[in-house]
Amino acid sequence: MESTGAAFRVRTATWAEDFSALRAVRETVFVAEQDVPVDLEWDGLDPGCRHLLAEDAHGRPIGCARLLPDGHIGRMAVLAPWRGRGVGRALLRAMLAQAAASGFAMVRLNAQVQALGFYAREGFQACGDVFDDAGIAHRAMQLALQDH
Repeated sequence: MESTGAAFRVRTATWAEDFSALRAVRETVFVAEQDVPVDLEWDGLDPGCRHLLAEDAHGRPIGCARLLPDGHIGRMAVLAPWRGRGVGRALLRAMLAQAAASGFAMVRLNAQVQALGFYAREGFQACGDVFDDAGIAHRAMQLALQDH
C-alpha cells in the first residue's frame, strides 16, 4: 500500500524493519514536543499493530500512525515542519483503507482535543467526555466505515 503527495509518500511499514523511523517520529512529536513520558509512549503494543510511515521525497520519516488489532487508530504523528501539508490526512485515509480492507466495521481513536476538528472533517464523531492521557486532554472518537 502506498500513496503519494506532492513531496511525500505514505507506505505500509513493519515494526521489525521500520522501528527506527517510526521511533524517530514518535519520540520527536510525543516525547520531546508534547512531554509524554517515555514509558507511556512505548506501551509494548507496537509489534502486534499495523503501521504506516510517511516519508519525504528523500525517504526521511515525517509522519506515522498505527492500527491496533481491535481497530483502534493511534500514534498519529507528523513532524512540525510538515503539519498543514496533507501528511496527516494522507496517513489517516490510508489507515482507514487498511482498516476497511481488514474487515473492520468501525474504527476508534482517542484524539487530542486540539485535533478534534481534523478528525471530524474526515467523518469521525466525538463520543464521551474529555479525559486526560499523559497530561494531554483527549476525547474518544469513532467512525463507521460503511458510512465513509
